[in-house]
Amino acid sequence: MIHKLNDEIRSCRKCRLCDTRIHALCGEGNLKSKLMIIAQAPGENEDREGKMFIGPSGKVLDELLEITDISRTDIYMTDLIKCMLPRYRRSKQDEIKICRKYLNKEIDLIDPSVISSLGFFATRYLFHLYGVTLPPKPGFHEVYGKLFFSFAPRFCHSSSRSLALPENEKNCHAPFNYFFVLHPFRTVCQKSSIFEL
Repeated sequence: MIHKLNDEIRSCRKCRLCDTRIHALCGEGNLKSKLMIIAQAPGENEDREGKMFIGPSGKVLDELLEITDISRTDIYMTDLIKCMLPRYRRSKQDEIKICRKYLNKEIDLIDPSVISSLGFFATRYLFHLYGVTLPPKPGFHEVYGKLFFSFAPRFCHSSSRSLALPENEKNCHAPFNYFFVLHPFRTVCQKSSIFEL
């Protein structure tokens, strides 16, 4: 099933990004992984080579994985948007609407126990996907570095301010965990420490 999905991604011409990309990037990594990492979109290096996280952000990600004693072979990585965004602009809503179908299918097929999103756009999408009210923009950064959990399709925060599930839904689904992180490219642009992520 994942191979069929990847063929659809590579041949996708459903939006304007197909005219400017070199590669439409599929997810890669361990198909049996319990950890899925979701970034926003491929960068210039990834678009050119057709591989995920091989540019400056990839080096930062590798350092983060090394600190946590995790190998790339242990995880599954993918993007919310499958094609490079021209001049690293923001993704448009119609692009997200098209690409989210691919991402949702990946989540279903990989069936991870933990999803870690990198950066604002991937994090915001997960909030929308699981029906969570977005934090006010000035305080959005406060979600980074926090662990959330849910019983799909509902979502609740692990703090005392969690969104309570109805009693009849609490045991309907296996729990999922979500960990939101600032995008590694932040350390490249701002020359900050990886520990600030």
